This record gives sequence, C-alpha cells and structure tokens, in this order.
Amino acid sequence: MAAPLLEARDVSKRFGGVAALRHAQFSLRPGEVHALIGENGAGKSTLAKILAGSVKPDAGRILIDGQPAAIASPLDAQRLGIGIIYQELDLFPHLTVGENIVIGNLCFPEGRLTSPRNVDAFCRPFLEQAGLECGARRMAGSLSIGERQLLAIARALSMNARAILMDEPTSSLFDDAAERLFGLIRELKDRGVSIVYVSHKMDEIFRVCDRATVLRDGETVETVEVAATNAGEIIRLMVGRNLQIAARPYRRPLGEVVLEAHGLTSGKLKDVSFQLHRSEVLGVAGLVGSGRSELGAALFGLDRIRAGAIHLRGSPLQPASPRDAIRRGIGLLPEDRRLEGLMMRMSVIENSTLAVLARMQKLGFIRRRQEISALGPVVRQLALNCPSLASPAASLSGGNQQKVLLARWLLLDPDVFFLDDPTRGIDVGAKQDIYRIIDGLAAAGKGVMLVSSELPDLLRCCDRILVLSNGRLTAVYDAKEATQETIMASATSFGPHMRKPVKDAP
Repeated sequence: MAAPLLEARDVSKRFGGVAALRHAQFSLRPGEVHALIGENGAGKSTLAKILAGSVKPDAGRILIDGQPAAIASPLDAQRLGIGIIYQELDLFPHLTVGENIVIGNLCFPEGRLTSPRNVDAFCRPFLEQAGLECGARRMAGSLSIGERQLLAIARALSMNARAILMDEPTSSLFDDAAERLFGLIRELKDRGVSIVYVSHKMDEIFRVCDRATVLRDGETVETVEVAATNAGEIIRLMVGRNLQIAARPYRRPLGEVVLEAHGLTSGKLKDVSFQLHRSEVLGVAGLVGSGRSELGAALFGLDRIRAGAIHLRGSPLQPASPRDAIRRGIGLLPEDRRLEGLMMRMSVIENSTLAVLARMQKLGFIRRRQEISALGPVVRQLALNCPSLASPAASLSGGNQQKVLLARWLLLDPDVFFLDDPTRGIDVGAKQDIYRIIDGLAAAGKGVMLVSSELPDLLRCCDRILVLSNGRLTAVYDAKEATQETIMASATSFGPHMRKPVKDAP
C-alpha cells in the first residue's frame, strides 16, 4: 500500500463558540480520488481550506509525504503541490478570465509585465480541458455561475498540482459539463494526481471515488472503501441515523394560470412562451448558458425585456425593477446565494426580513420584536439550524444559508416563487427539507418555477419541465413521462424546431 501523499492528524478548528473540526483525521494516497462527505456544517469545507492554506487550524498537524508541513497560506500550499476549487468561488469579477488564471499562479512564467498574447496562450489549453468556451480576455463577472465554476476548474488545472481539492465542483454544472469533469478526473488519476472530492451527490461519489471519509459534527466518523459500501450506509454514517427519503406526494389538480409568458425575449432569451398554474411546480432544465437563470432575471425585473408579454394573474406585467416584481407578487431565490442573495456580514434576522421591512417598521424604526415574532414560525418550518438569529449569515453552512434565503420569500408570501438551483451544494438531509418546502408551497396554491442542475431534483419535484437551449424553449415535458435521457436530448438541441412532447398547458 502506497504511503499517504497528504495527511491531517487531530486537526481542530473553532470559529467563535462553534467547533468546526474536532481532532479530525484524513489521509490521501497518491493517485486516488478520495471523497470527503458529511452533512452541511460537518466540517468538510473547513478541512479542505486548512489543507489548502486559506484557514489556519487551532491544533493538529498536516503531513506531506510523511513529513510535517507548515501551510500558512495558499501560496505555501501551491508550492507543496496542493490546489483547490472552492465551493464559494474566489474569482475576481472585474478581471478577465485569463487574469484570474494567472494571478498568483507560480506556473505562469511572466513577471510583473505580462503580454496578453502570452496569457492567452497559457490559458487556452486549460480552458479547453475544462470545457469553458470563451476567450481568456472575457471579463469573469460576465460569466454565469456555471461558467465561473468551469473557470475555477481551469485555474486549478493550470497550477500542475499533485493534489487537487474539489469542493462541490459540479454544484452548478449540468450533465454535459459534469461528464467532462469526470473525464478530467480520470485523466488526472492516470497521471498520478490525487483528488479530494467534496460532494453531497451519491451517484458521483460511487462513480469516481476510491475511498470516502465521513465527517459528522466536525469529527471523523469512518473511512470506507467505496466499492465495499452503499449509499444507504454512507447516509447513515453522515446523519447518525437511517434517513427517510421523501417520495413525491400526491398533488391536487392544478389551479388557474397565475403566470403566463408569450414570446418572451431578452438579451439571452428568444421567443420563450409558457404557462404556470397555481399548485404547480414547473421545472426549468438546460445546460450551462442555456438561459435558465436569465428567465428568472427577466421575470424579476433584473434583465430588460425586449419583446413579448407577461401576464400575472391575468394582468399585464412589465417589471421595471425587483422592487416592482416583489410588489406584484414574484419572489426570486438567486442561483448564487453569496453574490446575489445574502448580505454575508448581516445577521440571519436582517437577511430574512429584507423583503418585508415595510411591515416591520414604525416611524422609520425597525420593530425587532415583531421581526422575531414573524420569523419564528418560518425558522421552525425550515428547520433552520443556527446559533441565534443574530448570527451572521457567513457563519452558517451552505444549506442553512439557503434556508435563510427561503425564509425571506416565505415571509413575503408571493404568488410566484422562482427558485434558481435551491439545492446547490447542500447535503441530502437539507435537500429533503427543501423538497418539503417546495411541496408545501404547491399544496398552498403557489406557482413555483424550479431551476436545477440536477435532473433527479426536477423529476422528483415537478409537474412539468421546460427545457431551454441557447435561450430558446426546445421542449415541455410532463414530469411523469420525462427521463433524464429525453431531457438531455432536448437540452442539446439548438433551435426552436423541436416538437413539444406535450401541450404547454395540461
């Protein structure tokens, strides 16, 4: 058996009064793909950040090739051959794609004065490997979150690391881009590169990983050979109990049309038409860059509508701003919770009540007691786990941050919810909570539009599924009849000519 390339021994870390890691153990062999799994808040990302030098442990040791290593910064980690793809992407939106790849990159040979041509030449092969179809001179801030995920992968590849830590690398990738990543992982493994694969997706873990280390409440529970276990056993180790996976409940018949679009056209969308009924969950599928998020942006007043018409409850809707959309009864949970949704330094209660502050104030002063009273039932409904309502959003796990965003819209209680990838980067237990909330919204007569990069989410939650490709609607499926294969076939079509498998309205 090969000696470990990278080890963490008795690593502990506290953030204030919260113990993120408690004497955690981890060992990575050369050329293996090792899953690091656990519920949100189990300590996975904290351990990955310690190994990558961006967080300093309070106690414990890190060893490289059996020798103690001091990793005080990301540059130290890079010198030791460790790269990382963060779950919450650490890109510079006001720099170009190429600049994001070469900045702080010890493998880029230029000094202070760099030639754009040399940057292009250095970056091109890594962009192609990652499957990001854009030039190195494009601004990173103009990319979708899925494209930014691919950029982060390309940057990690460019550093020629011996070990790459991948924290939820497919969280924003549709199936085609995820397949490309799995191929890259196989190539890296064949070259002797080790991968730490942090993920909540069981199918991916069993597909690409050799071993799995399970963390629970900051402690290492067990390390198992993936080929010798099953998903049920791993979930039991993660949560400490057998978890009941909720089936899709019976849904009452759909109600009246609450939202309707005809020929909707924006900067990305081209002639998109659909209907959303009360008590319906309408899925939106498509590849990265297909227009999924742009559909929500158009409905919410973030993107200018160039042509077409929208009707909300039978009345024309031309949202001039998010404030206007909120006033009319539309709520948008954005794809990127950190950049577009939450104020990370603000508290849980401040983030949750942002959309309803008019109800919570008197003479310009916020009535905190009323805020707490209104938020209490929603916190219980969401099973939100936080030390207190005064805790900053940044201190919460990804799943609980997502629940804070959901709390904002549950307090507002709009007629239409547009949920853009609400289960991105959250664990199997938190995902069940999100499913339960979506089911409850439909049962309450709300219209829900659900975007997801994970087709099983759509097949589990939705009544019908729209498929977008290159900004166009290529198919509408009844979820009972749809399969992952048929949805993917429509998602890779680049024209409006495909016959819709079912009528737009039931």
